[in-house]
Amino acid sequence: MAKVKVKKQSTFIDMTAMSDVTVLLLTFFMLTSTFVKSEPIQVTTPSSVSEIKVPESNVMTILVDQNGKIFMSLDNQNEMKTTLRTLGEDYGIAFSEKQLTAFQRLKSFGVPIRSMAAFLDMSTEQQEKYMKDIDSKRVGIPTDSVEVSDAKGLISSDNEFKRWVSHITRTRDENRKLNSELPEIQIAIKADKTTNYPVVKKVIDDLRDMRKNRYLLITNLRTASSE
Repeated sequence: MAKVKVKKQSTFIDMTAMSDVTVLLLTFFMLTSTFVKSEPIQVTTPSSVSEIKVPESNVMTILVDQNGKIFMSLDNQNEMKTTLRTLGEDYGIAFSEKQLTAFQRLKSFGVPIRSMAAFLDMSTEQQEKYMKDIDSKRVGIPTDSVEVSDAKGLISSDNEFKRWVSHITRTRDENRKLNSELPEIQIAIKADKTTNYPVVKKVIDDLRDMRKNRYLLITNLRTASSE
């Protein structure tokens, strides 16, 4: 019996539908993804079993590196601008609109207030180089309480870190009066796992002095392999 010859057919597969799905998925991930903020220091957080996620917005983050240097970040750019302006008034410093806009663009900050104007006048490359001098006293928000005198000669205790926290929360409180749907700002502490405990305790004590008793500690989720 003669063999039946099977007619060869084209194996072409229309990939149009697959391409459409790929583009849709790519667009979805691009619109829903959040970029990780660049930080001036590398902080390796300790591990814990907590699975509570830190909110992505309305958060004031306090960064503490292994040397005890303090940096801060705020996700609301408009509030950053207002905070710097009002904080500058405490020290008799008037920041220009250009400097306020430059501060608004910072992902995080950590220089003494007296050095802030000069820092904001630098280019992005100069700022990055400036922040790499991590061992210098010119980097990091001062947390030591020092006695200063105002224009009237009155002596008071000054702590720049406390002033930053106070002005950031005060700015949010003022904005909440105008918009009741705006949530309270949350405080998150992100410290390196090698940071000495007294340094972190000092930050917590300063927050408690201002009656800021609710805060989040940022950690890495502990897994079976890390135990």
